[in-house]
Amino acid sequence: MNKNIKGIKEERGVVFNIQRFSTHDGPGIRTTVFLKGCPLTCLWCSNPESQKEKPQLMVRDIKCSGCGACLSSCPEQAISFSKKRKRIINWEKCNNCFSCVDACLYKALTAVGVYKSVEEIVEVVEKDRIFYENSKGGVTFSGGEVLTQHNFLEKLLIRFKEEGIHRTVDTTGLASLKVVKKIIPLTDLVMIDIKHLNSKKHKEGTGVGNELILSNLEYIAKNITTWIRLPLIPGFNDDQDHILKIAQLATRLNVEKISLLPYHEGGRAKAAQIGETFEQEEMETQSDEHLKRLTDILSKRDIKITVSS
Repeated sequence: MNKNIKGIKEERGVVFNIQRFSTHDGPGIRTTVFLKGCPLTCLWCSNPESQKEKPQLMVRDIKCSGCGACLSSCPEQAISFSKKRKRIINWEKCNNCFSCVDACLYKALTAVGVYKSVEEIVEVVEKDRIFYENSKGGVTFSGGEVLTQHNFLEKLLIRFKEEGIHRTVDTTGLASLKVVKKIIPLTDLVMIDIKHLNSKKHKEGTGVGNELILSNLEYIAKNITTWIRLPLIPGFNDDQDHILKIAQLATRLNVEKISLLPYHEGGRAKAAQIGETFEQEEMETQSDEHLKRLTDILSKRDIKITVSS
């Protein structure tokens, strides 16, 4: 682990992805840094590998050759093979030591989540500075819930502010007001996810109520440019009445933009790859006709609208 000039270990955060050339995570061309850890347990989570803050094992069976190198490398004997040479992971025994990852030549076993320093992230983001300048883009910090690692996030925001790079924070809003007040002055834009305006429904879908989230939304919208992102979950929050209430709230708070995110089941396969169960029943994404009805409701307000992936 790198050390600073005083000999103290440099603080690192857990990153599960860095996506360059993003066009849906804020204005312009951006690099999106995804931090691990989230206090919500959304039934439809498209990135279940983001929920736990620490690195964890992810399997990709399609790449497995059945060579058995992982079996002999596992100190916990958490790996076995069926008679047809299909690898089986005992997730209760696995302690995420990643010995199997090191042994696998085919990248059928990987560690999702890597400890990175501020400077390591700066090095990646700086590669595309010319694109940020030409498109009025920048860097976006997302999750998981990015505020789970608020101390590390604060250092990142300070560093990129010094570099003169536009900074966006994409958050669920579930954090203490103290944390929000620390982070907001360091950002240029906040995108906040709203799952449902009814707290009971919100808890049914995410495991937590929405009182703190909506309270933070009020504070954030009064102090910085704010966009609302609404993941559209069929039968949960994509009815016209709920969209109208979202529009009314956004109008009252002078929210600049609402982004509708049509449903997709990207999390189902990934949940199995980390030994978890995808709780949401199978559903189809919204039709073009339904999305048009929702955007028509929003277009009557003086708010920008996007429909993105």
